[in-house]
Amino acid sequence: MKSAVVAVVGRTNAGKSTLVNRLVGEKVSIVSPVEQTTRNMVRGIVEDARGQLVLLDTPGLHKAVGELGRLLNRTARRSAAGADILCVLFDASVMPQLEDIGWMQRIVREHTGRVLFVLNKTDKEPTCASEFLAEFERVKAETPAQAEDADAQAGREDGPQTVRWVKAVSTVEGGEKEVLDALFEMADEGERLFPEDIVTDYPKRLAIADSIREKFLRHLHQEVPHELGIYVKELRETPERWDVAAEILVNRPSQKPIVIGRGAEIIKKARKAAERELKELFDVKVALELWVRVEPDWMKNKQLLARMGYL
Repeated sequence: MKSAVVAVVGRTNAGKSTLVNRLVGEKVSIVSPVEQTTRNMVRGIVEDARGQLVLLDTPGLHKAVGELGRLLNRTARRSAAGADILCVLFDASVMPQLEDIGWMQRIVREHTGRVLFVLNKTDKEPTCASEFLAEFERVKAETPAQAEDADAQAGREDGPQTVRWVKAVSTVEGGEKEVLDALFEMADEGERLFPEDIVTDYPKRLAIADSIREKFLRHLHQEVPHELGIYVKELRETPERWDVAAEILVNRPSQKPIVIGRGAEIIKKARKAAERELKELFDVKVALELWVRVEPDWMKNKQLLARMGYL
């Protein structure tokens, strides 16, 4: 059988979490049109007749602002360094962005392992697939590689670095099969890294916080999302029921009524939707108590970030 650890990386909103969920076959990572939705590294485990893949869904690389932004970028880069296969997802519905080119440069300059470039959203017109291919050729020609092997320095596929491209259609419409086939072809022979009956080893408190945050993102759009944090203060478990106390953190007093909503409409909708999803995920009734707390500059508070699971 084959096995591999695969780091799924790329800029924010390229479709990484959607791809991981589709490959695993279950929801293990939150999905939202809002940038920086994924804040922790989530491991999704793919069990297949060919073997097992451990997928690391990483925060999207972006221009870092504040301590949290730097932590997210550091998480993405570290996961890339420790993986067997690097799967770089590009949004081919728009022209290559600075973060896309940054991944290409980093790979040519430093990476000598196996790389799968996935052009996502190629079903949208006009597609920029040819621009991504041309940009990579330009980067290979212009970026000096830090490697002793001449083939690796040239970034050629016949050197230690192996680069493949997959022009997948939208993962929403089933383009993930070609990605999965390519990953198994690139994987080595090996034993399972996890038991075959689990789909993720993501900690419960972080999964609960992510589910709650995703439900708020559906209603808040561009008003608050980047400054919204979820801190699970308490989790009381019995075989029949989990009671969860969680705080919704915002930076400014003016954001608090937005998150609560008129007549507490938003917080009620988010709570009910998260409770339904968590019951399905953990197969136990989950009761949420949610409070909104103003915590100025919470994203710069290392002690709080550690309690929330980001450090």
